[in-house]
Amino acid sequence: MVLHANQYADYRFIGLIMLVSFIIPFVFLNKRGMKAIGWNQPKSYKWLSIAFISGCLYAYLLFILGKCLYQDSYQNWYVYIANSYKIPTDLTIEAKRQMFFIMAGTGMLFSPFGEELFFRGIVHQTFVSRFGNRGASILDSSAFALTHIAHFGLIYLLDGWHFLFIPTFIWCFSMYFVSRLFYFFKVKSGAIWGAIICHAAFNLSMIYCIFYQL
Repeated sequence: MVLHANQYADYRFIGLIMLVSFIIPFVFLNKRGMKAIGWNQPKSYKWLSIAFISGCLYAYLLFILGKCLYQDSYQNWYVYIANSYKIPTDLTIEAKRQMFFIMAGTGMLFSPFGEELFFRGIVHQTFVSRFGNRGASILDSSAFALTHIAHFGLIYLLDGWHFLFIPTFIWCFSMYFVSRLFYFFKVKSGAIWGAIICHAAFNLSMIYCIFYQL
């Protein structure tokens, strides 16, 4: 679905999958299960603020890295993702601002809730009893990184699909590390909210870079 969205700029089904990912834990887990995956009141609101700032900074540093290595070529992850958005070049300032707020709003709501409840919640907790929290974090972060090859790595150009080995490795490593960062803030805040807020801030900063820095 992500590959299809990148090719045709149709993200409706992606939003639906994220919504389902958010709903599923509430359907299949009881109150104790929800608490086990971190759905509870944060123990430290200070760490939620730090999580937001860290998510914004990480996405911006990833933007700088892409610009330094690949400038405005399709090998730059943000450039490729921006092209998949199909942002019209003739937008007025107001229209561009409105489109930015829509994209940022959906980016801060759908994937942070859906992906964090799934990866840092269900997937993580599934492996804790066997591998411990550190091992479970390595596994859920690896899964998170590999799935994001669909966003960048296996790319669609006019002549078909291509796999970019080195840019994909950098992108996946970056997704793995940011995933560990999401887990770090889950632990520090004492709730899944730390991961959700850091993820939402990352998406906000990434979309800002796409709209106003490229």
